[in-house]
Amino acid sequence: MLSSVIFIALLAGSVTSSPLQVRSSYAVKESHPVPRKWTRVAPAPENHTIQLQIGLKQISDPYHHRYGQHLTESEVIDLVKPTDEALNLVHDWLFDNGIEAAELEYSPARDWIKISMPVGRVESLLDTKYSVYKHKDGDQIVRTPKWSLPLHLHEHIEAIQPTNSFFRPRQQASTVKLVPDSAFNHKIPSPASPTATGLAAVCDTELVTTQCLRTLYGTIDYVPKAAGKNKVGLNDFLEESNNRSDVNLFLQAYRPEAAAGAYQFKVEVIANGNNEQTPENTTELEAGKDLEGNLDAETILGIAWPTPLTAFTVGGSPPFVADLGTPTDTNEPYLTWLNTVLGQSNLPQVISTSYADEEQSVPLSYAKSACNGFAQLGARGISLLFASGDGGVGPAAADCLSNDGRNTSTFIPLFPASCPYVTAVGATKNIDPEIVAVDTNGFVSGGGFSYYFPRPSYQERIVSEYVKALGSEYKGLYNPNGRGYPDIAAQGYRFATIWYGSLAILDGTSAATPAASAVISLVNDALIAAGKSPLGFLNPWLYSGGYKTFTDITNGSSIGCGTDGFPAVKGWDAVTGFGTPSLEICQLKATIAANDAVIQQKDTEIDDLRRISVAWRLLDFGLYSGYGF
Repeated sequence: MLSSVIFIALLAGSVTSSPLQVRSSYAVKESHPVPRKWTRVAPAPENHTIQLQIGLKQISDPYHHRYGQHLTESEVIDLVKPTDEALNLVHDWLFDNGIEAAELEYSPARDWIKISMPVGRVESLLDTKYSVYKHKDGDQIVRTPKWSLPLHLHEHIEAIQPTNSFFRPRQQASTVKLVPDSAFNHKIPSPASPTATGLAAVCDTELVTTQCLRTLYGTIDYVPKAAGKNKVGLNDFLEESNNRSDVNLFLQAYRPEAAAGAYQFKVEVIANGNNEQTPENTTELEAGKDLEGNLDAETILGIAWPTPLTAFTVGGSPPFVADLGTPTDTNEPYLTWLNTVLGQSNLPQVISTSYADEEQSVPLSYAKSACNGFAQLGARGISLLFASGDGGVGPAAADCLSNDGRNTSTFIPLFPASCPYVTAVGATKNIDPEIVAVDTNGFVSGGGFSYYFPRPSYQERIVSEYVKALGSEYKGLYNPNGRGYPDIAAQGYRFATIWYGSLAILDGTSAATPAASAVISLVNDALIAAGKSPLGFLNPWLYSGGYKTFTDITNGSSIGCGTDGFPAVKGWDAVTGFGTPSLEICQLKATIAANDAVIQQKDTEIDDLRRISVAWRLLDFGLYSGYGF
C-alpha cells in the first residue's frame, strides 16, 4: 500500500484563542494551481495512508541573540520551539477529530508532530478531496489543489504537505546531464602523471578530472589537518545511492591515495532511503540510477579526501508498493531530511545537494517551511550548497509560462536554489578563461530571481546594481526585487565519472555543486585547524567581501525561454554569481585569522576582513541595513 507524508507548518505566535474555540468554522487556508504538466486521473485510493507531520515555523530569529557565534542544536531548539498555547490549540483540533495523544510523535523541538492516517480521515480533517495526478513523464502522485482549516487555526498553521505541492526533487528533476556521445563501455583513461604540473598538463576540458579541479582551485598541495573534526556531506533523494565499487574505481584512477575512502564514507539512511550496493538491473540502468550519486561522492572524495564524508540517502516513508491504484511515492524529501538532521548534534559542516525543481511547482508555504529549516542549519554553522539548475532561465519558450492560471510568459526560477538561506552554485567550463557552461545536450547553467523570496539585505547593494544595468531587458519576465541566484560557480562540464564499472561523462550544476562543496570544506579544515569556527552560512560573507577570493566569470549567459538569458558580467551576475574559487582560497585561513584585532574596530569603514568573520550571522532579511551592507 502506498504511503506518503503530510507536513503541517504552524505559526507559533502568541495565542489568545481559547481551546473551547477549536470547533470554529472551516475556511480555505491555501490553494495552489495544478501545474500544466500534471493531469488529474482518479480519486485518491481510500486505503492510501498518509503520515501526517505537523511542523511549526521558527518563532525567533536565531542570529541577533548570539551575534558572531554559531548556535548549538539545543540553542536553536530553544529559539524555534512553539508556544504551549499554539500546541494546545493544534492538539485540541486533532483530539476533536479522534486522534489520540499516544499516536503522536514529536521532533526534538516539538515543532513537528507525526501521525499516520488513511486518506479519508485526512480529507475530513482538512475539508478537502485528494486525487491521483499523473505527470506527462508517467509519474503519479496524490495531491489536492486546496485545503481548509478551522478559522481560529489560520494564524497558527502555515503549511500542510503533501497537499498542493507538485515538487519532485528526484533524479530526472535533478541537474545531472549525460553527454550523449559518451558510451558506457569506454575504457577508464589514465590520469595525468602525478608529477605533472600546471593546468595545461593536468586539465582536459573535454574530460575534467578531480586532479584538474584540485589544480585549478588551488587545493592540490593542501594537506587537511582537521579531518574528523571537519566533515562534509551530500544528499541522495528518492532511490539514488553511491556505489562504493564505482567510487573505488574512480579514486584508483584519479586519486589512488584516496581509494580506501570509497569503503570508509558513512551512509545514513533516512526514511528507507536506498543504499543498494549490488549491480543495477536493466530497468535501473536504463533510468541511469546512481549516476547522480556516484558523481557526487566521486567528486567530493576526489577533492576533499581524507575529510570524512557522510551520504544522506532519503527515501519514502514508510515503504510502499506501487500499483495502478496506489501511485508512486508522494513523500516530501526535503522536509523529511530536515526533520531528521535538525535533531542531530554532530553534522557535516558543509552539505552538498544536487536536486531542484521549478519554484512555481511548490506552494509558498512549503517553500518557506523548508527554507526556514535551512536557516536553522545555517545558524548552527553549516554551509548548504544547492545546484542552480541546468536549464538557463527556463526551458523552451512554450513552457516558460506562469502557473497562476494566467499563462503569462516568464522565466522559471528553481527551488531550493531560490531560498535566501542556501548558497546556490552555477557551472562553468574551459580553463583560460572559465566561461558559462553550456553543452550540446541542452545543458545551460541556470540562474534567475525568485518570485517567492524578496532580495535579502545582504544582496541589496550588489544585486540591485546588476538589475539596474539590465534596464528594460526582460522586463516582465522576472522579479527584479527577488532573491537573485546563483551565489557562486564551479566547473560543471564533462566530468569523468565511473558508473557501472565504466566511464560516463556528465554535465551539470550537479557536478559544480559537489566540487564547490569540497573546496569550501577544505577552507573549513584550515579554519578549524587554526582554532577558528567554520564558515557556516556563506552568503553574507560572500556579499560583504568574501567574493574577493573568487575568480569572476564574464563570458556567456543563461540561455533559455527563447532568449539569451541573463548575461555574465564583471562582478555578481545571475548565471555564475561571484564566480569560482580562486587559486588562493585555501589561504583564507590566514586572512580570517588576522581578523582578531580588526573585529574590535568600531569605525564606520568596516574592513572586509571583519565582515568575513561576522557578516554571516546577519541572516534574516531585516538585519543588514544597520551595517551598511
